Amino acid sequence: MSAVITRLRRGLPTGVLLAGLGILVVVPMLFILLAAFSTHVPRPGAIGLDSLSLDNFSIFGTSQAMGALGNSVLVAGTASVLAVGIGCGLAFLAARTDTPARRFLYFAGIAPLFLPSLVGAIAWSLLGSPATGFLNLLLQGIGLDVTVNIYSVPGLIMVLALYYAPYAFLLVHASLSLMNPDLEEAAFVHGATLRRTLRRVTFPLAMPAILGSGILVFALTMENFPVAQVIGNPAQIDTLPSFIYRLMNASPSRGNEAAAVSIILTAVLLVVTAVQQRAVLRRKFTTVTGKGVRARTIPLGRWRKPAFAAALLYFALAVVLPLGALTVASLQSSPYLSSIGQLTESDALSFYALGEMITSADFLEVARNSVLTAVIAGVLGTAISFGLAYTVYRTKSPGRRALEFVAMAPLAVPAIVLGLGLLWTWLVMPLPVYGTMAVLVVAFLAVFLPQGYRGVAASILQVDRDLEDSAVLLGAPRARAIAHVTLPLMRVGMVSTLLLLLMLCMRELSAALFLFTSDTRLLSIMIFDNFDNGAMQGAATVSLLYCGVILVIAVLAKSLGAKTVDGTR
Repeated sequence: MSAVITRLRRGLPTGVLLAGLGILVVVPMLFILLAAFSTHVPRPGAIGLDSLSLDNFSIFGTSQAMGALGNSVLVAGTASVLAVGIGCGLAFLAARTDTPARRFLYFAGIAPLFLPSLVGAIAWSLLGSPATGFLNLLLQGIGLDVTVNIYSVPGLIMVLALYYAPYAFLLVHASLSLMNPDLEEAAFVHGATLRRTLRRVTFPLAMPAILGSGILVFALTMENFPVAQVIGNPAQIDTLPSFIYRLMNASPSRGNEAAAVSIILTAVLLVVTAVQQRAVLRRKFTTVTGKGVRARTIPLGRWRKPAFAAALLYFALAVVLPLGALTVASLQSSPYLSSIGQLTESDALSFYALGEMITSADFLEVARNSVLTAVIAGVLGTAISFGLAYTVYRTKSPGRRALEFVAMAPLAVPAIVLGLGLLWTWLVMPLPVYGTMAVLVVAFLAVFLPQGYRGVAASILQVDRDLEDSAVLLGAPRARAIAHVTLPLMRVGMVSTLLLLLMLCMRELSAALFLFTSDTRLLSIMIFDNFDNGAMQGAATVSLLYCGVILVIAVLAKSLGAKTVDGTR
């Protein structure tokens, strides 16, 4: 009897965490699965077990669904190749070459991360609209008969590539910076030219990071909704995420068919995620040693200035032009612009609209909702991630490996799909959560749980368990040892994870699309609503302020992170 009680006690942490993860992640996916194979969507008092059917999947016999699937694969595939090319090129310049201003190149590589893809897409719709885009008005003003049409497949691919290139940049930059130079030196000693060494040694050693980032970017662009809706919708270009949104907003709503499309999109991403893991594991090489030497700086010769110019071009396309377009649009006295020369008139620009927006009760309430939701989700997400990581790596609780699998599962589930499942979950659950800020917090916890878990897990693995066990042997209760030994040593990693979750929650749109109400709108929702209703000046103004809020959070994050590191030392 005592043995059974001991086993139950050992398995209690895993059981409690699995129950929580089940409600957070598994139940929403089960509702998606149920709706896909049912004739009725889950609703209070009727879950739909009595009306099972395969008819919903007949939607893939339509040209709209197959077109959306084909567009998704085409756009994601092309955008990921372009994004990886940009990211790898910038990473190589910043990490290994003698290009001037390498610190600026690193900043240029990560700067687009501070512009959510929704904001970037709206900015480029202002720049590249065929009729009234700022770039087209400028080209007409200087007499060039050229039209930039952002509302096209190439436009959609370009915007996605611009704002997902930083993911490839970060992964590849780390790989190139930490590379063991001995292998390159050996190639040079044996007579290899610089070009041959790069082709046969350097880039093959970075291949795990290149492959991993490529498949990651493919998955992220495949599930992206904001860019697909803002850029693709005016051109009637459907992708699977925008097709799901259109089905849910049809009259009457076609929720069961949306669930069927969600299942296919999730299945594609599951395959992509599996391929990513297999590719990275099969091509893993050791390139970091303990010798403390730096890799050779590669001279570019006459290519130094052209390479730097290419990096400047990327920075201009991803950051400078979009922010400039948002600023001009938010300051226009009139929303109608027929020529670029109008902007030089004395009364063309005014801070009135910007001032009105900053002081409006609606904006202040929405900004408060966004910050409050992000802070609560960030704190809870970090705490839950610590509980998961500690149980997996520091206990012998039965079934703990299942925790890691469930915690990482949302990586393969598009945010818009998870949001749909959460909608049905909290409509059916006998808890008054739907329509409150709490459901948005739950959504962000579910979507960003893998990022939080990975961040905390990496930190806890760096702390030797013997330190905590020594405190226990000296008489401290386990909880006190964790609070006074383990957590202080993990402070930098915990704070970094918290700040990462804050940034991700502030940027998120897709997961909240089906969950917000008029009282629980977020900044991302406000921007999307303005754009959807044709209020481009309002969308630009809120977008500019949105970037300002994210910048403030980033500066505070850097300041707090620096203080934390100093305090840890």
